[in-house]
Amino acid sequence: MLLVLNTGSSSIRLSLFRADLTEALQGAVTGIGGPAKLSLGGAERELHIASHAEGIAAILNALQTHGIPMDEITAAAHRVVHGGTALTGPTRLDKNALAAIEANVQLAPLHNPPALAGIRAVADALPGLPQYASFDTAFHAGQPDLATTYAIPETWRAKGLRRYGFHGLSYAGMVVQFGKDLPDRLLALHLGAGVSLCAIRNGRSVATSMGYSPLSGPTMATRSGDIDGMAVLRLAEEIGIEAAGHLLNKDSGLLALGGTSDMRGLLAHESAAARFAVDHFVWSTTHQAGALIADMGGVDAVAFTGGIGENSADIRQRIMDRLAWLGPLPVHVIAAEEERQIARDALAVMGKAG
Repeated sequence: MLLVLNTGSSSIRLSLFRADLTEALQGAVTGIGGPAKLSLGGAERELHIASHAEGIAAILNALQTHGIPMDEITAAAHRVVHGGTALTGPTRLDKNALAAIEANVQLAPLHNPPALAGIRAVADALPGLPQYASFDTAFHAGQPDLATTYAIPETWRAKGLRRYGFHGLSYAGMVVQFGKDLPDRLLALHLGAGVSLCAIRNGRSVATSMGYSPLSGPTMATRSGDIDGMAVLRLAEEIGIEAAGHLLNKDSGLLALGGTSDMRGLLAHESAAARFAVDHFVWSTTHQAGALIADMGGVDAVAFTGGIGENSADIRQRIMDRLAWLGPLPVHVIAAEEERQIARDALAVMGKAG
């Protein structure tokens, strides 16, 4: 079986997949660094986990208790947010790949270090186990230079300041799920705590709303979405760079406008602030949609995924109402299957290697 791990700053999500991509088991460790919770197959228990290494050890012990011998795990596969320009497809993790992920830490300081910690913890716990990685940026790697280049001096562009795009595993999984029925020009919307849109033409990303970081794009749960660079500099000047980064990523978005980052709570609340937050979310999403439709030269269908995209018919309808000028369009709701896409990627790399 293949162990798929999605490692965050204080959590590790896991799934076990069989070779036919059916999911055998899922679970998570949350609260790393303090009082933590381990859930596996519907059962939960509390424990103290100080590090990702301890989290991985707890997961492996729990799997054995659940009746999964370690020798049945043939490989591990990881989600890594940022592959930069060097890692543009799934890969087996060797010294060179790990060095490339390490080199991208500056591009994703909140995301790549936890992934590296998870990879190293597995290597320590299960020496010799083959490990693979899939990258959220990879699906967008083939975009044209016009879509990825910031109009700044070349010396800074050479340092990696460009648009990368994220949620690529979600979009790649969506393309696979459509199969032969994939529309030629698909507007894909990943709506959750993080929000992005992607223009998918003939199965390939041609433009996306997120850029150098996951901050840009529509209004999100706690991220501001698009904001003028001079406004960012004003914040940094007044409260400092670190505080400004925290404000824009953790204290903005729906939380700042409506008092909560939970879309269900906002939709249920009748206050003017809650209504405005929802309206801003819908407006900013359709505002971005117009640009991406132009990048594709039109649109043949719309697909929603992510927690909000899959579960809120109200938000989907509000967005489509603002896109009614396009005429009747097929609307699809696609389950986000990032873990299955990671497993699919790893199995494909394993197959190519024989």
